[in-house]
Amino acid sequence: MNRRTMLAGIIAAPLATIANPAEAKPRKKKRWVKSDPRERMRQKYFPDVELQTHEGNTVRFYSDLVKDKIVVFNFMYATCNGTCVPTTANLRKVHKLLEPRMGKDVFFYSLTLQPETDSVEVLKKFAANQNIGAGWSLLTGKPTDLERLRRSLGFSDPDPKRDAVRTNHAAMLRYGNEPKMYWAGCPALIRPEAIAQSIRWLG
Repeated sequence: MNRRTMLAGIIAAPLATIANPAEAKPRKKKRWVKSDPRERMRQKYFPDVELQTHEGNTVRFYSDLVKDKIVVFNFMYATCNGTCVPTTANLRKVHKLLEPRMGKDVFFYSLTLQPETDSVEVLKKFAANQNIGAGWSLLTGKPTDLERLRRSLGFSDPDPKRDAVRTNHAAMLRYGNEPKMYWAGCPALIRPEAIAQSIRWLG
């Protein structure tokens, strides 16, 4: 075999593969599936678990409390003597600043960190003592469901020891506009005017 014959064979080999499609493996067509970003967010962050309000109503977390609303979340428990007390007091001031919208398109939700003892009756008494106003619900339910919500809403710490301290999760707020998918958070004890303005910016 001379040099010309050898080169011809090298070039002909791949061409033969192209020329004979029956021997080539067919490529799989990519299938693009349309995905709604709002639905993805719902599935990841807002499990539709069943809860009870301090007024004794049974509700679904996403369907009844979050969908199509501007919402503010915090975690607390009735016997907390630490951050929960000033946080609730500060939220009352925010509530006052947003009073015309409370219970209409803006809603506050305080979820218990201690569902084992924070029954509907306990939370109802706490709400009365703390002068909780319209559009603000205290929520309890199954411990596993509250724990799932705590983590999915971002009230957790990567350090297991710090995460196990309940009061570490009582000093933050999460707030957002669910239909517009705007979400943010802030310390619960900053100026109430700043918190109220951040909520207004949502819509």
